[in-house]
Amino acid sequence: ALAVGAPAAHAQQPIKIGMGISQTGGLGSGGKSALLALRMWADDVNAKGGLLGRKVELVVYDDQSSPATTPGIYTKLIDVDKVDLLIGPYASVPTAPIMPLIKQRDLLLMSNFTFKLNRNLKHDKVFNNSPWSNEEDLADGVLQIGRAAGAKTIAILAADQEFAQNLANGAKSIANRMGLKSVYEQNYPPSTVDFSAMIRAIRAARPDIVYVCSYPNDSVAILRAVKEIGIGDSVKVFGGGMVGLQFTPVIAGLGPLANGVVNFTSYAPGKTMDFPGISDFLDRYSKKAAGENVDPLGYYLPPYSYAIGQMVAQAVTATKSLNHKVLAEYLHKN
Repeated sequence: ALAVGAPAAHAQQPIKIGMGISQTGGLGSGGKSALLALRMWADDVNAKGGLLGRKVELVVYDDQSSPATTPGIYTKLIDVDKVDLLIGPYASVPTAPIMPLIKQRDLLLMSNFTFKLNRNLKHDKVFNNSPWSNEEDLADGVLQIGRAAGAKTIAILAADQEFAQNLANGAKSIANRMGLKSVYEQNYPPSTVDFSAMIRAIRAARPDIVYVCSYPNDSVAILRAVKEIGIGDSVKVFGGGMVGLQFTPVIAGLGPLANGVVNFTSYAPGKTMDFPGISDFLDRYSKKAAGENVDPLGYYLPPYSYAIGQMVAQAVTATKSLNHKVLAEYLHKN
């Protein structure tokens, strides 16, 4: 009787999908909106009977926007919570420390808006969900705008962490190819709060383009320093790689300080981006966000977060499996 009953009992256990994602700290605004979208996906899937006849359960911990927390979180998800599948943290900095663990355990990871973290590890079970694949996607357009405006020189200001350094190196490569002369380069510790000396140095260098690679708290502090000190009349393009300016609460808080910044994002409400299902999703999202103190528009991360769930569901449904190797093979082919 036990042998017969065991599979039936197992079938009733939920499929656990584990993740650490920022709910507090500098990345919290993005992380909260991403998590809301994933919960919407889980609710939608469960309303249709779940996956493989089993309910989907999200096991979530707040990584506090800190890379120091994520290795412990993901070790707990794997060894203690014994989750079936893993979704990565939001953004490169919290994700980078778990990459060796994921490869060592030979696990599938649905990575979430990271940038070039797998380029050296080359782990065949990491799938990064983002609207970019390399620095051309993130930096080229901004520098092209500057060059079209007559720019000949560039200054680069970048946080000393994974995303910013990877993007800054890519921007330097593109600038060299375009023949832009570097007149200022500065890396700063992620804990920096006073950018006044750097802004004064940039102003003195009189660049045509100021390319900034920053995380949310830095982005706000940099723009406040620019407002206080001024960037000079030589600058034709300012911005480029500033994380945080995609979050509605951050932009609302900055107000006019964000005017004139040229920056990357992932979605704008226009006809060219009216893909099937997106309007309905954003309508549903905004209604849920209204009561949860979450980014009310949800343009930047939520559609992509929901899509992570969709990709997981497609792979599990098509393969009828939770085996990481089987799922990775399906995702590569499809």
